[in-house]
Amino acid sequence: MSLDSSRFVSDRSYAVGKAIYMGVIVLCLLATFLFVKIVTEVIAWADGDTTYPSNVISVTGEGEVVAVPDVAEFSFSVNERGPSVEDAQDIASGKMNAAIDFLKGRGIEEKDIETTGYNAYPQYEYSTCRDYVCVNEQRLVGYEVSQTISVTVRDTSKAGELLSGVGSVGVSNISGISFKVDDTEKFKAEARLIAIEKAKAQAETLAEGLGVKLKGVVSFNEESSPSPYYGYDAMGGAEMMAKSSVAPQLPAGEEKVTSRVYVTYEIR
Repeated sequence: MSLDSSRFVSDRSYAVGKAIYMGVIVLCLLATFLFVKIVTEVIAWADGDTTYPSNVISVTGEGEVVAVPDVAEFSFSVNERGPSVEDAQDIASGKMNAAIDFLKGRGIEEKDIETTGYNAYPQYEYSTCRDYVCVNEQRLVGYEVSQTISVTVRDTSKAGELLSGVGSVGVSNISGISFKVDDTEKFKAEARLIAIEKAKAQAETLAEGLGVKLKGVVSFNEESSPSPYYGYDAMGGAEMMAKSSVAPQLPAGEEKVTSRVYVTYEIR
């Protein structure tokens, strides 16, 4: 659209319309310019962010700490039969309560004594013989009640005494005992820091020998060792321990917690 200069001066409405029209065109051009610039910058930034550095060095560091297991765990169960559920429960509860009272009397807190299983089910016989004549039939002969308790021992030096004591009150089914570290994350963190320091020292030594400088970490990966399991098989040994006046010694041993890190540095 052409501009009539004489009319622009004499006709106010014409002048205002032309000014608005020109302003809209300028704003559209400016907006288009800014949009293109922003898109270009974003593409350039994205391309730069995903480009893996070409000059890198990779190092490995390993850290190890020794932890003494501070928690022991074992479980025991009672299985009793009776002509009725109530009778079987009374017999089982008597032995179980005696065992729990013993544990509490030796300093085991209630929160560390947990029922992990409780079952009550009927018992049947499937054949009856009278006067040398046997008849196959299902006949209810009573009920069996079983209860299993899991115990956490926070003073591992008492583990042997507790196993013997539980056996002495009539519990005849004791599981194997295991030792473990309660807070493994604490030791894993310590091992990780040692591993990182070793990897960093190795990277600095390599950089000095190569005549380059470390710019920053490009990637990091870690492998942690699983927690070892220390077990003591006490299955079926409750009667033997109950008859012995000396509690068995159960060394907890030690646990090595390791961390291996893989670090890649960019160099310049």
